[in-house]
This record gives sequence, structure tokens and C-alpha cells, in this order.
Amino acid sequence: MSDSLGPAGPGGPGGPGVTAAAGGPSGPGMTAAAAFAGMRRVSPVVFKAGCPDCRGRFELAASALRLAIGATSRTTFYSFTCPDCGSAVRKPAGERVVELLTGGGVRTLRLHPTV
Repeated sequence: MSDSLGPAGPGGPGGPGVTAAAGGPSGPGMTAAAAFAGMRRVSPVVFKAGCPDCRGRFELAASALRLAIGATSRTTFYSFTCPDCGSAVRKPAGERVVELLTGGGVRTLRLHPTV
């Protein structure tokens, strides 16, 4: 996701947006429109999914998915509610799926092993 901003804004520490807010090199008269002129609008991430119960195929926003990361591959999965039939769906998540879901903004729960 190359469009995301780091903690210090674009360009690293002291980049635009950070110094402009503090009255830095851009001057105290900088407008909000000028400060955000270089930013692009980012399209929301959607994921293709399917329901094993009704066999529906659909796209889900990151907010419709949940990822649980366990101690093993058997306890790592993602889940969602089928928008077509309302079934609760739970599917295993390998390393690549975990990487895609976390990169796409899916909320993640880390499961701790029992001692």
C-alpha cells in the first residue's frame, strides 16, 4: 500500500503536513487545501469471498472480515457472515492470506496459547 502515510507523513520526519501544521518552512499562511494537494484518494480495499453453505460469491469490505491468529496454522483463520444467507463462515488462513488481510486493514485478534 504505497499510498499510506507513515507516522511522520509523506517524506519522513519533517515532511509536508508535519511542518506545515507547526508553521514550518511552508509558512504560517498555508491553507489546508495546499497542505493536502499532493495526497490522493485511496479506494477502499475489498476481498472476494465465497460461502460454502449457499455457494454465493461476493466482495466484502475489510470491516466485514475478522482475522484470528493462533499459535499454529490450525488455529489461524478468518471469518465473516455471508451477506446472502447469513451463515457464519470460518476459513483457515495461511501465511499469504494473513499477509493480504492484515495489509488490507482487516481487524486482527491474536489468540494466546493456554499455559
